[in-house]
Amino acid sequence: MTTPDNFLGLDEAASAFDRAGVLVLPIPFEATVSYGGGTADGPAAIITASQQVELYDREYGEEPAMRYGVHTLPALAPPEEPAAAVDAIAAAVEAAARSGKLVVGLGGEHTISVGVGRGLLAALGGPLTIVQLDAHSDLRDSYEDSPYSHACIARRLLEAPGVEQVLQLGIRSVCGEEVDFVRHRPTRARVWYAEDVHAGGWQAEFIERVRGRRVFLTIDVDGLDPAIVPATGTPEP
Repeated sequence: MTTPDNFLGLDEAASAFDRAGVLVLPIPFEATVSYGGGTADGPAAIITASQQVELYDREYGEEPAMRYGVHTLPALAPPEEPAAAVDAIAAAVEAAARSGKLVVGLGGEHTISVGVGRGLLAALGGPLTIVQLDAHSDLRDSYEDSPYSHACIARRLLEAPGVEQVLQLGIRSVCGEEVDFVRHRPTRARVWYAEDVHAGGWQAEFIERVRGRRVFLTIDVDGLDPAIVPATGTPEP
């Protein structure tokens, strides 16, 4: 899958590799989706839509993309087999991260996060904190006979040497296995369910857990309100 132009439609002055502080890596991987499909089309669709976004940010009073520069790498073409795909993604992310630039991976199904996390660890070392915005905990050991299912990404990341903890925000759906897993690992797996986030009061603990740490932020689109963002294969009310 080809990438149309570049993220935000930036001109050469703001998108050249040497000039950019941010690298966008499109990863159109889709192999373990269990309900709705189409995740492989995500990166190209996001990049195309991004070109309609205004660059000026009112909070910062400037155009951050022009200040820092954003370069879009060629779209990755990972193997179809999930374990091999994770290895390929990890290698690509490691190479990108060794440039010293901020790496943004665009999926693709959530399984790509395992490869992204491993690649960051290989390039930067640990400890690494995972912050996960999601409707699901994704802490199953296996799902539909695959340990690399999109439903297992947080479990695989926690197994990676160098990952210190996973902090989950907005969770709305879990299974008993995941609840037990978290209960027995309170220092390594912390979940703030959607009702916790809405109630407030979670911010102080969250800030203390991330303060001074290297963070990998992974966002599953189903973590957002499906009434506003319905484009997900596994919507949760």
